[in-house]
Amino acid sequence: MGVIQYTTKERDLLARLMRAEAVGEGNLGMLMVGNVGVNRVLGNCLTFKDITSISKMIYQTPGGFEGKNSPLFFSNPTTAEKRLADRVLKGEYYYPATHALWFYAPSSGESCKTTWWGQENAGRYKNHCFYRPTSGECPQIY
Repeated sequence: MGVIQYTTKERDLLARLMRAEAVGEGNLGMLMVGNVGVNRVLGNCLTFKDITSISKMIYQTPGGFEGKNSPLFFSNPTTAEKRLADRVLKGEYYYPATHALWFYAPSSGESCKTTWWGQENAGRYKNHCFYRPTSGECPQIY
């Protein structure tokens, strides 16, 4: 059982999103993208109210992930990518994505912004900066 309810199809969607958003960041980067996705489903806060499934999280408009438009998103996930998705769905978390709801990749050589969408920087992993709400704004992800 996972930290959120999901179908096999949704697990595969999450694996595809993780690949599309962070394949260049390696397994750990993909796991962190998965953490952000799971947090958005768990959170029921801020712009993620009523995001109750992986499908709703990925296809949310506005506010969804850019990776869903990438060619990397459209092919079936590999067995290894499915295993990575399984890990985050079972509750594995990786800093700085532990409580994050957002991430972005700044331009080459650029530092992470202190805040983004009004949220504080939780840290950086390779090319992604992660941002988290306060525990008072989204207690479900803390």
